[in-house]
Amino acid sequence: MRRHTAIESPVGVLTAVADDDGLCGLFMEGAAHRPPSADFGERADVGFEHLRTELDEYFSGERQDFTVTVSAVGTPFRRRVWALLRAIPYGQTRTYGDLARDLGDPGAVRAVGGANARNPVCIVVPCHRVVGADGSLTGFAGGVERKLRLLALEDPTRATATLF
Repeated sequence: MRRHTAIESPVGVLTAVADDDGLCGLFMEGAAHRPPSADFGERADVGFEHLRTELDEYFSGERQDFTVTVSAVGTPFRRRVWALLRAIPYGQTRTYGDLARDLGDPGAVRAVGGANARNPVCIVVPCHRVVGADGSLTGFAGGVERKLRLLALEDPTRATATLF
């Protein structure tokens, strides 16, 4: 049974959605590919304490990896891409091409981009760490400004980066 809560964050209100297996969604307000609210289940502010703590630690610079259980639903290809996203170290980035090569299919760049765009668990599954081949801040469902904020949080040298 799905349930959800709202969590205040420096990048706006996040809607966390969980089922019996774990966290299945973490969505920014106004993000592309955000499901309708009716899909989130009933409001339940209890049961999200561990996620709230980890997000607070992340945004204060104390946490680099999340331990919450993720139960995102997707095709086998998307789940493989999302697993690669979780392996990108804090403060680092990879390109869509890097991920396609890691999957063993260098021609799958667009498919990797599609899977990245439909990542249902933002921040915890760090799709914001994927950039264009030239390092540009392309394609983030939560908006490029939020992507820059997350990358600058993880690597303060990016705080002076310009948006492409």
